Amino acid sequence: MPATTAPGNFDVAVIGGGMIGPAVSLGLLERGLKVCILDEGDDVLRVARGNFGLVWFQGKGFGMPRYVEWSRMSATLYPAFAAELKSYTGVDVGHAQPGGLELLLGEEELAHRRHFIGQIYQQGGGKEYEVEFLDRKQVEDMLPGVGLGDDVVGASYSPVDGHVNPLFLLRAMHTRFQQAGGTYLPHHRVSAVKKNGAAYDLITEAGTVSAPKVVIAAGHGLKQLGPPLGLDIPIRPQRGHILVTERTKPILPMPMSAFRQTVEGSIMLGVSAEEAGYNDQVDTGTVAKIAERAARTIPALRELNVVRTWAALRVLTPDKCPVYAESKSHPGVYAIASHSGVTLAAVNAKVASGWIAGDPAPEQFEAFGVERFDAQKTA
Repeated sequence: MPATTAPGNFDVAVIGGGMIGPAVSLGLLERGLKVCILDEGDDVLRVARGNFGLVWFQGKGFGMPRYVEWSRMSATLYPAFAAELKSYTGVDVGHAQPGGLELLLGEEELAHRRHFIGQIYQQGGGKEYEVEFLDRKQVEDMLPGVGLGDDVVGASYSPVDGHVNPLFLLRAMHTRFQQAGGTYLPHHRVSAVKKNGAAYDLITEAGTVSAPKVVIAAGHGLKQLGPPLGLDIPIRPQRGHILVTERTKPILPMPMSAFRQTVEGSIMLGVSAEEAGYNDQVDTGTVAKIAERAARTIPALRELNVVRTWAALRVLTPDKCPVYAESKSHPGVYAIASHSGVTLAAVNAKVASGWIAGDPAPEQFEAFGVERFDAQKTA
C-alpha cells in the first residue's frame, strides 16, 4: 500500500499496520485527530495475513468474564462496521453472522466442551451466555446436505458467531484510513520510542515521527518496544496452520471453528496450536493431522484438493486474553495486544479508540491491564 508523505507531527502515532492498528486508527480519525500508522515491510511476521477470518464469540473469555462482554460487544457492532467500510471504500469484507458451530468427535470431546463452556457461564455469574449444545440430529438439520462423519456426536452452537474475509477487511481498513486523511508510512520499522518534551519521538531508519500519544499495536514487536516504556507484557508466539481447498459449490451454510467456506467457494481448514517459537514454517505433520480430522468430520472433504497451506504466529498472553494498557511511567503510550484482531476489529474502531482519544476507559478494561500478570506470577 502506498505511503502518504508525512507532513509533520501528529496527535497519535500508531505502530503496526495489521488488524489492530488500522481499526483503532479509524476511530481516532473519526474523532478528529491527526493520525499516522508506522508499518514494517512485507517480511514482518504479520499475523493479519494468516488469519482464519472468524468473528467468534463462543469459547472466549475463560477466566475473564469481561472478555466475554468485549467479544459480544464487537459482534454486535460488526454488521454496521462492515457496512460502513463498504459504503466508503466499495470493498465488501464478506461479513456474515449466521451463527457458528464447533463440531465434536466422540463423547469425550463433547463432555470436555460441555464442562469448558459451563465454566465460562458460571464465571459470568449467571449472565446470559449465548452458547448451546446440539445433538447429532440437530446438527444434521442445521447442515442439510452435509454428510457428517460417524464420529460426530454433536456440537456447541452460538447465534452470535460469524466470519469475514480477513484480507478484504485489512484492505478496507487501510483504504478508509488513507481516504479519511490518515498518513500511512510503510517501511517504517520503529526501533525505539523516546520521550521528547511533551511528545514522543518514534525512531525509524526512514526518519523520526513525533506525537504526544503513541499506540503500540505491533504484535510480536511489542516484546522489544514495550519494556523500555513501562509495558513489559509477557506475550509469546503460537503457531497455527490453515489449509485451503480448491473451489467447490456452496456446501457449508455457516462457519465452524475448524472449517469455513469463502464466498469464492474455497473451504478453509484449521486449526492447530503449536509452541514452535518464532518458526512460522509449515509443518507437514500438522497439515496431515488437520486434513485427517477434517475427513473424519465431513468425509466429502476427501474429494477436494488442497491448493495451498500456510502457518502464522498468534500473539498470545499467558491467559489468552487481550491487553489494553496505558504506561504508568510514560503517560500517553498505550499497548494493545490480542490474538483476536479480526473478532475485535469493530469494537477497537468504535470503542477502544475513544479511550486513547481521552474518553473514560470502558468498564471491561479493568480486567485488561498488565497488572494481572504480576498477580498470576505470585498466585
